[in-house]
Amino acid sequence: MRLANAILQRLCNAILLIAAVIVFNFALIHLAPGDPAQVIAGEMGGANAKILAEIRHAYGLDKPFLEQLWIYVSHVLRGDLGQSYYFNAPVAQLVAQRALATVLLVFSGLIAAIIFGTLLGVFSARRPRGALSHGVTILSLVGYSAPVFWTGILLILLFAAAVPIFPVEGMMDPARTGGGWIGRAIDIAHHLVLPATSLGIVYLAQYSRLARASMLDVLGADYIRAARAKGLSENVVVYKHALRNAILPVVTVAGLDLGRVFAGAVLVETVFDWPGMGRLAYGSILRRDSPTLLGILLFSAVIVIIGNLLTDLAYRLIDPRIRTSA
Repeated sequence: MRLANAILQRLCNAILLIAAVIVFNFALIHLAPGDPAQVIAGEMGGANAKILAEIRHAYGLDKPFLEQLWIYVSHVLRGDLGQSYYFNAPVAQLVAQRALATVLLVFSGLIAAIIFGTLLGVFSARRPRGALSHGVTILSLVGYSAPVFWTGILLILLFAAAVPIFPVEGMMDPARTGGGWIGRAIDIAHHLVLPATSLGIVYLAQYSRLARASMLDVLGADYIRAARAKGLSENVVVYKHALRNAILPVVTVAGLDLGRVFAGAVLVETVFDWPGMGRLAYGSILRRDSPTLLGILLFSAVIVIIGNLLTDLAYRLIDPRIRTSA
């Protein structure tokens, strides 16, 4: 019952947060300098004042701010994210076409970083003065300080020019035929390796350091010494008793990092020509395509909020104390 009430409370908070995101994003884009009508007219080859006025009237840009906001919110509540100025297509359709690629890239990079970063942190914490621990420290400093686009360019030079074993462009090979869904999945995974690595390596460095520090703290606790005194094997002590508590800070930071990973995906998708929302967002910013940009921001916010809800549930599954105290 407590768990159900906690989930219901967080769902209500999530709805309020999404509503605030919708209003804030619309106000921020509306107050940004520039005139969308001039951008639209520029795509049409230029226009005079009369044509600009007609464009503003056609897109509702001549209405007061509050009226525009009310129209936009009412349309969003009906599932209508508007019409793209540049693509002249429904925004919901444009986002849906690219959402899966971005979600696949983001969660692949983040999950891989969490798993491998935590394992590296655990291994180095077991021998904090060993060579592996020092190697993890160096890797973390290099990985965390390197921008994702720079890492992506290095990966392209290494695995496309020097050792061409991975594709560096697109999500699938258009020349590939046959193989069914298994063949397509393998092809997508093959194309995903370098973009996901480029996106996740900075977070791998962060999680390895965080897991190492957390494990060192937990391994010095009284209950760990008691477990060892009972004669439990070192693997049981480390992976069953210590890791369950040491991983809590990693889960917390992973939930907070989800928004940053989506921001990093814009650069990665540009470098690797990945057909996701990042490239669509970049093009929408340049063209001042406000409806498309608002739809992308709304979708990203919903994914981040869902990710934080899942992080909260993971907390309760990992730590029984949180589950019983809720």
